[in-house]
Amino acid sequence: MSLIPDDVIEQVREAADIVGIIGEHVELRRTGADFRAACPFHGGTHRNFAVIPKKGMFYCFVCHEGGDVFTFFMKKLGMDYPTAVREVARRVGIAIPERGPTGPDPREPLYGAVAAAADWFARQLRESPEAQVARDYLASRHLELEVVLPLGLGYAPRSKALLDAMKGLGVREEVLLEAGLLVKREDGTVLPRFRGRLLFPIHDLRARVVAFGGRILGEGEPKYLNSPDSPVFHKGKLLYNLHVAKHAMRKAERAILVEGYFDVLRLSLAGIEEVVAPLGTGLTPDQAQLLARHAPHVTLLYDSDDAGLRATFRAGDELLRQGLRVSVATLPPGEDPDTLVQKQGAAGLEAILKDAVDPLERKIQILDRKAFFASLPGRRRALDRLLPTIRAAKDPITRELYISRAAEAAGVRKDVLEREAGMREAGSGMRPTDPTHPASRISHPVLPASAEKALVLLLLEGEPWLARVTEAVDAEELEFAPYRAVFEAITDDAVLALDDTSARTYEQLKEEGLGERDPNEMYELAVSWMEARRLERQLQQLDDQLPFESPERQASLIAEKRRVFDELRKRYPRYKIAARRRGAPGT
Repeated sequence: MSLIPDDVIEQVREAADIVGIIGEHVELRRTGADFRAACPFHGGTHRNFAVIPKKGMFYCFVCHEGGDVFTFFMKKLGMDYPTAVREVARRVGIAIPERGPTGPDPREPLYGAVAAAADWFARQLRESPEAQVARDYLASRHLELEVVLPLGLGYAPRSKALLDAMKGLGVREEVLLEAGLLVKREDGTVLPRFRGRLLFPIHDLRARVVAFGGRILGEGEPKYLNSPDSPVFHKGKLLYNLHVAKHAMRKAERAILVEGYFDVLRLSLAGIEEVVAPLGTGLTPDQAQLLARHAPHVTLLYDSDDAGLRATFRAGDELLRQGLRVSVATLPPGEDPDTLVQKQGAAGLEAILKDAVDPLERKIQILDRKAFFASLPGRRRALDRLLPTIRAAKDPITRELYISRAAEAAGVRKDVLEREAGMREAGSGMRPTDPTHPASRISHPVLPASAEKALVLLLLEGEPWLARVTEAVDAEELEFAPYRAVFEAITDDAVLALDDTSARTYEQLKEEGLGERDPNEMYELAVSWMEARRLERQLQQLDDQLPFESPERQASLIAEKRRVFDELRKRYPRYKIAARRRGAPGT
């Protein structure tokens, strides 16, 4: 059987009148915004079967059958998925263009296994005595079981019961392993991947369950665990709730990006449908492209603590690279989207969304509050934090506005900042690829490979080094990309989200450790070296600025250069020798 293009399936689903189609088989009556009927699947007489046109889905609160318009034909008339799509397409007058290859999808057993597991997990949440801990946890977060069951939430027991249940359904063990539902230990024993967790189903754009995100209940690590990548699931290429939110995103012409499953759940239940979340990782280019396909404007609604701000600006830069309009909403201290909506409802959240500002403006607000613009060294460091966002702006008008605003805030000439912004475009090859040679004109053979490596090694030691290093250095200052990624993952407690290259770097650093090296000496040398690099950049900026200034202003800049150079010599005594060798100005 030929495959049907995904965009055609979406077109058919959006064109389908789910109320009219299901209404041909059951007698529907309007109840508020939804429609109710006696369930056609379990033969009930009460109106427990709901059709929810806003979400394009149906659900029975008794037998718990649910899905979209295609699922209805599959469950009611015994059709397979392609036949159901063709039948709905015929009713709405859309022609189905066929494409190869012919034959069944080889991934179909994986889809079937994950769907069977999702049904089983949902039944555990409803009925299992062991799942009382999950039901109590939902109640503690003011979420009623009847409200979340249509969304497919489930519970994974701590036992191996999933194995027996799937075996009884004829699902082979190797399929469960490939789908990420089982893990094989080194001794060959097989266990369910998810144990003792509340599960959130993750859907692809066709609304098929392809993976799960699990929240631990009780003691255990990690707090959240996602399915691994598989032939049907790539966590960097999907967004949680996009299969539902995409319709609302097109209608509202905006998307709201939050951090967690519960944030999505709470906003959706409050009637704010255009909300999605990454899957336990920082926003990827593929996820940003997905958002760009469905909405022109994205509002970032992350936590306002330090980790949340770092994630906000990384996501904002990724979205700007896709040419999207981006806003940053600021939550009150100590609040997240879930708690805020519980207290103030959708109206309270909409007020915060209305006050959202551009990501560059938000950065400037934070830097100004921390007095970065009160001194010349501070202004240089502030620009180091603003430049990634300026460079990320794909839209030329947005970039022009960013340069003007940053130049105004930092008190530098716009043409100087334009040259600086153009120095390291993405893909220009300016960043180093050798971890033993970070991009600086200063050599420093004393440190183990580099100051950046030394700082990451110290981070891996935990407290108190974690606090000392993060107070002295920002992740953005690390120029070797894998070190920067590991630095961010450690500080954000997101090591499991590292990509392959960064994960290998992390493992190598963990294996190396500090050895016999003195951590205090490493810290002092590394921080001093990083500060020297900041000062060196400041010198370069002053050199760039000098030719364009008046004689009076040049005298002031030369005096500032002398002060910076003297400070640089104190932190790095050999710098003067190295600078003379390369003929640097000001020596």
